[in-house]
Amino acid sequence: MSKVFTIAEGLQNLGALKTGGQGSVYKGMRMGPVYSAIKLIPTPIYTEDDSDKNYRNFLSEVTKLQQVNIHPSPNVVKILSSGITDSGAFPYIEMEYIDGPDLSELLLPPNQKIFTIRELLKVAEQLAAALAHCHKVDVKHGDLKSNNVKYNLHTGNYVLLDFGLAIMSEEQRRTSIRHAGAIEFMAPEQHDGKMLLQSDIYSYGIILYELLAGQVPFPLEGNGDTGRNTVMVAHLEHEIPDAMNLRLKNLENAFADDILAEEMKVPQWLLNLITRCLQKNPSQRFANGMELHSDVTNGLISNQDLAGNNSSFRKESHPDNLVIGEGKKRIENLERELSILRPLAKKAGIDYNEKTGDYASGNYIHAPRSAVAGLFATCIILIAILSYSLAPDKEPATPVTVTKTPYESPLEQANKQYLQTLTKLRQDSIKNAKMQAASKEKARAKSSKQKKKRKFLGIF
Repeated sequence: MSKVFTIAEGLQNLGALKTGGQGSVYKGMRMGPVYSAIKLIPTPIYTEDDSDKNYRNFLSEVTKLQQVNIHPSPNVVKILSSGITDSGAFPYIEMEYIDGPDLSELLLPPNQKIFTIRELLKVAEQLAAALAHCHKVDVKHGDLKSNNVKYNLHTGNYVLLDFGLAIMSEEQRRTSIRHAGAIEFMAPEQHDGKMLLQSDIYSYGIILYELLAGQVPFPLEGNGDTGRNTVMVAHLEHEIPDAMNLRLKNLENAFADDILAEEMKVPQWLLNLITRCLQKNPSQRFANGMELHSDVTNGLISNQDLAGNNSSFRKESHPDNLVIGEGKKRIENLERELSILRPLAKKAGIDYNEKTGDYASGNYIHAPRSAVAGLFATCIILIAILSYSLAPDKEPATPVTVTKTPYESPLEQANKQYLQTLTKLRQDSIKNAKMQAASKEKARAKSSKQKKKRKFLGIF
């Protein structure tokens, strides 16, 4: 495959994945079988020092992005490297390549236009975790939309991608949004070039609304300025349409009545969360990803009834309620057996006192309870003495030291294995590069020596 241009030494360009106003994303390959995704920023760097404002902004934001990977998250793409391209002097970010479809692709045929409640809750939790992870180190994404969230086929996780807007200046963001940004997902304040932590919260709410209703609140008709201005005004001034009405409309002809009824039992806490995320005023939304994730977590562990639109779980299927139901069945069976045994006991001269819960017999002599208890205790002591005297001598047990290994989930194990593999491949690549460089240097020295020798002998 021919190269359009060179990214950087040791980083091969395998062609464009997608392009947009914030830049283009290319599939790349480092030395060895390690694939990556490269985000190019369409703002050339003329001087790589502090005199170039674009260069200063790029370094400042890349430093923040590097903080995201100090403690990697399974729901945030890993930033592998960054720099300036050899051709064109464009800034770039190299990211982990995620194999799988994005959310926008999962909403297209042959898939349904909406997500089931179960999968919607999974996206809500994992995407909130991704935002919390970024916001903890003050990194704002700025371009959260359904095609920037991918489903990782190898881990089953949803992963947040593409931090292109995060490293742009305010003026660059304003220009990018005006001409090519995903305006259906943009918070009202972003149309003025502002980017807040609450802006990501608004875009998060749009994504959940889209998965719940089957479409964004204000769809873009065409890609001209008129359509874009209409959507922008709607975000600024119009009320958000009822998502449940849209969900019902998209479900009616897709599922049977029983499944339709279940899929319309959307937890009320989730509807409230989406409403709060989509407030026009940023101060009325969740303050950041940490607060958002906490609210999602509280909603997921709620044990209120789904039929009342307060929980994502049905009471009759909750483990605790299953145990209670089993206990009730056992009590009912015991009562049924006692109702049969009581008349038989009465015939044998044993009466049941319902007030005290005791059985009494008129044909037997009752020993005092203290005497019965003493006899019972004596028998127990005698059995213990005999058992001890007849037991063979045993050597004292050797204490066994148990080393506790910290628990690691399959996802953590896969992540660790991926990082180990990546590190080894990089080390091997560096080793091979050094060997090739040494071999070339040796050949060059040998060639130079032969030329000097020939010149000395007067051949040339």
